[in-house]
Amino acid sequence: MKSPRAFTHIDTWVFDLDNTLYPHHVNLWQQVDARIGEYIGAFLKVSPQEARRIQKDYYLRYGTSMRGMMTEHGVRADDYLAYVHRIDHSPLQPNPAMGAAIAKLPGRKLILTNGSTDHADAVLARLGIGTHFEAVFDIIAAELEPKPAPRTYDKFLRLHGVEPTRSAMFEDLARNLVVPHQLGMTTVLVVPDGTEEVVREDWELEGRDADHVDHVTDDLTGFLQALSA
Repeated sequence: MKSPRAFTHIDTWVFDLDNTLYPHHVNLWQQVDARIGEYIGAFLKVSPQEARRIQKDYYLRYGTSMRGMMTEHGVRADDYLAYVHRIDHSPLQPNPAMGAAIAKLPGRKLILTNGSTDHADAVLARLGIGTHFEAVFDIIAAELEPKPAPRTYDKFLRLHGVEPTRSAMFEDLARNLVVPHQLGMTTVLVVPDGTEEVVREDWELEGRDADHVDHVTDDLTGFLQALSA
């Protein structure tokens, strides 16, 4: 029986963005997912079905489909990011309760995302919580190497002067918590609440019982409120 790490010593709070700071069932990432398929299909001149296969294969093997397209086909990251993040953010609703809970957490708050800063800024603005975060570390800051690559976490920690043993990491993908846990971070997996339909790959929903996951929640706002009570 594992003993999960606590939060009493935490002074830095690190959050993933998509499907973490907003509910899975909003399915905002489904729009990005569709545009990734469109981009791959157009770039490689393949059918939608083949583009989908390539997209998911690269996502699983490289951490992001973009990394696979860059490695295998020489895609330019700026072109790719500009296209796939051109989506409708209106399904996101302001979440003042989450904002208040984040504000009460002691210490620094940072975003660590495989998306772009522009996308993160749009999401945070829609949620109304952007002012609570000190900085966004995006895929460009990671030099286009996505989580779960160990070097990406190392770059993040060095750039922002974060001590991992005094930090907590919130993520919706269990595999992205392996390295943070190894570094000494307290890890929290954010999962769908089970009452709404979500569009995810099966492997994306796995890992809640893994040893590198200290805590699991299907209600991030409530979880944060309990921490800051």
